[in-house]
Amino acid sequence: MDDSRNTILAILLSVVVLVAWQYFVGIPQMEKQREQAQREAAQRTQQTTPPAQPAPQPGQPPAPGTQPRPTPAAPADVRPASVTREAALAATPRVAIETPRITGSISLRGAHIDDVALTSYRETVDPKSPHIVLLSPLGGPHPFYAEFGWVTSPGANVKLPGPETLWTASGPGPLAPDRPIMLSWDNGEGLSFKRTIAVDGNYMFTVTDEVENKGPNPVTLYNYGLVIRHDTPKTFGYYILHEGLVGVLGDGKLYEFTYADIEKKTSQVVKSQGGWLGITDKYWAATMIPSQTANMQARFAANVLGNLKTYQSDFLADAATVAPGGKLSSETRLFAGAKEVDVV
Repeated sequence: MDDSRNTILAILLSVVVLVAWQYFVGIPQMEKQREQAQREAAQRTQQTTPPAQPAPQPGQPPAPGTQPRPTPAAPADVRPASVTREAALAATPRVAIETPRITGSISLRGAHIDDVALTSYRETVDPKSPHIVLLSPLGGPHPFYAEFGWVTSPGANVKLPGPETLWTASGPGPLAPDRPIMLSWDNGEGLSFKRTIAVDGNYMFTVTDEVENKGPNPVTLYNYGLVIRHDTPKTFGYYILHEGLVGVLGDGKLYEFTYADIEKKTSQVVKSQGGWLGITDKYWAATMIPSQTANMQARFAANVLGNLKTYQSDFLADAATVAPGGKLSSETRLFAGAKEVDVV
């Protein structure tokens, strides 16, 4: 009798646990997935494309008197999802990336790192399924890319490279662990820009920017880097798993913002020396590591371009002045790959 009673009690407790899990966990997750599906369906049914607007320069300030901030590309760069990723890649000149764990390319227009696929991982367990695509270019579905460069103070009349600048590569590539590439651009007004991009055998890029002042006047610049994602991605929604904007800044404090969180806050700025920040998925991440001695303002932000939401992690280093005949340089690393414990 005692054994039967214990068995019945165990069954009843199991039923209670299952019902409670379904009520407090299963149903909320299903509701969240249903709402996400409705939002995606609404976006697909929209028949109009975002209106073309003048493309802002990366340093255009959000309000008069504020420091310059890097801003995402204009709505004109967001094309209908019917344009394939392959077509978007073919629309700009590129330098290929070939490493043991990454394949892809770098766009010479804007010098974006915007085409990264992970050759060690596939979409399904089928060994013939496509490789995981992490970064994707403007003009195709779900753009997700990294951008680096310089901005100047509001009102300063200095011609700088921007999202539409066409850089010149020193060679045909490909970019490989033992073959960095150098990009160059001259503003025709005394400033010469060089960018050297290197990559290791895993997922780490090193971006070294250099400015040479051949003009008669000193120029004050701010170095910046950003990782930006267009459109809200699908997330797993587990409370123990963070997906969204992330960084470790200041005195080692961890900052985490889900896509919904940063939409409510719009922007969060943190002063820091060194640290890192970016955007993370469940298994993959794209994060920037500025110079650990650089004083900077890190920012997590949400914006709207036409009909698309955007999410951006960026940093803006303190002002630096390059004297006539002088040079200025800055180094930033970009991790774009799988969050493997040994590698990270």
